[in-house]
Amino acid sequence: MESHLKNVLVVSFGFLFLFTAYGALQNLQSSLNTEAGLGVATLSVIYASVIVSSMFLPQILIKTFGCKWTITYSMCCYIIFSVGNFSAKWYTLIPTAIILGLGGAPLWSAEASYLTMSGNAYALKAGKLGRDVVNQYFGIFFLIFQSSGVWGNLISSLVLKQQIYRATKEELLNCGAQDCYSRSPTTNNTNTQRPQSNLIYILLGIYTGSGILAVILVAVFLDHIPNDESENEDKKNESFWSSVLATFRHLKDDRRQVLLIPLTMYSGFEQGFLSSDYTKSYVTCVLGIQYVGYSMICFSATTSFSSLLYGKISQYTGRAALYGVGSVIHFCCFFFLLVWKPHPNHKILFFLFPAFWGLADAVIQTQNNAIYGDLFVKNKEAAFANYRLWESLGFVIAFGYSTSLCVSMKLYILMVILFLSVALYGTVECLEQDQPFVEKDLNQRKEIPDIA
Repeated sequence: MESHLKNVLVVSFGFLFLFTAYGALQNLQSSLNTEAGLGVATLSVIYASVIVSSMFLPQILIKTFGCKWTITYSMCCYIIFSVGNFSAKWYTLIPTAIILGLGGAPLWSAEASYLTMSGNAYALKAGKLGRDVVNQYFGIFFLIFQSSGVWGNLISSLVLKQQIYRATKEELLNCGAQDCYSRSPTTNNTNTQRPQSNLIYILLGIYTGSGILAVILVAVFLDHIPNDESENEDKKNESFWSSVLATFRHLKDDRRQVLLIPLTMYSGFEQGFLSSDYTKSYVTCVLGIQYVGYSMICFSATTSFSSLLYGKISQYTGRAALYGVGSVIHFCCFFFLLVWKPHPNHKILFFLFPAFWGLADAVIQTQNNAIYGDLFVKNKEAAFANYRLWESLGFVIAFGYSTSLCVSMKLYILMVILFLSVALYGTVECLEQDQPFVEKDLNQRKEIPDIA
C-alpha cells in the first residue's frame, strides 16, 4: 500500500505544481489579454490542439515511453506556454498554445491510466473491488490537484492587487448576464485595463518556476510501469496505425463511449464558462482583475475537498446519486447567474458562487474519471484519450463562441447540454445494470501489473 500511495502522491503533487501555474493563467487569459480577443483565442487554440493530440499521441507516447515519461515530457509543454506569456502577442501565444495542447492529451491520459493501473494492482493484492480503490485514488488526486487553484490564484491576486480600478455605474449595467461582446464589450470597461508589465513578469516568473519543480518531482520520484507488463500480447504486436486508430476504434466498438460524449463535453463547457465568462463578465467587470484570483480560490478549495469526499462516499451512495446532486447544484447556479445583477456591494456573492459551482464540478471531475476507469478497464488508454478529446471539444466550443454570444445565451446552452448529459448517462447506467455482476467483477479484477 505504501508504494502505491507514494506514487499517487507524487503524481498528485506534480500536477499541483504544474497547474498552480497553468490554472491561474487560464483564468486570467480572458481578462489579461483582451485586445482583439487574444486571451480566449489562445484558450481555443490550446483545446483545439488537445483534440488533435487526443486522436493519436496518447496511444503512441504511452506505448513508447510509458506513463511516467509521457507525463514528464508533456509537462514541459506547459512550461513553454508560461514562457510564451512573457511577451503576450499573437505570434508568441498561439504557437506556444499549440505546443501546450499537443502535450495536454498525453499528460491527462497517462495520469488517468497510471492511477487506474495502480488502483487495480493494489485492489488485486488486497482482495478489494478495483472500482472502489480507483475511486479513492482519484479522490486523493483531485483533492491535491484541485488545490492548485488555491495557490495559483492566491499568487495572482497578491501580485496584481497593487493595481486597482473602479467601474462606473454605466459600465456596471453591461456586466453579468447582460454582457454581450458585440453590443457592449467589457473590453471598454476600466476594470479590464492590462496590469503593469513588471507585475506580469513577477507573476510569470513564479509560475514558470512552479512548472519546472513539477517536472523534477515526477522525473525523479515517480516509479515506472514497464509497458511490456502493462499490455497483453495482442497490444504488444499492434502496428503503428492500429495504435493511432485505437481511439476511434474504441468509439466505434463501445456504444457506452458514444453515450458518454455529452457528459464528457459538458465538463469542458462548464469549466470553460467559469474560467472565461464568469471571471471576465462578472468578477473583472465589477470588481477588477485583482479579485479573479480570490474568487477562484473559493472554487478550487471547495472542489478540492469535495473531490476527496466524493471519492470516499461513492462506494456507499453510488455514482448516480452524486451525479444527481451535482446536476441540481449546477442548474441552480445557471439560474442564479441569469437573474443576478452583479454590483460591488454584493462582494460576498462573488466568492460564494464559485464555491457552490465547485461542489458540482467536483462530481463531474471525480466521477467522470472514475466511470471511464470502471467501464473501460480493458481499453483504458483509448478511453481516456476519448475523454480528453470530447472534453477539449467542449472547451473549444465554449471559448469559440465566447466573443460572439451574450452571457445569458451561454447559460441557456449550458442548461440544455447538462439535461442531455444526464439523460444519456442514465442510459449507460441502465446498460450496466443488464450486465451480470460476475462478468463486471472479472473485468475489474483482470490481472494488472505491480509497480516496480
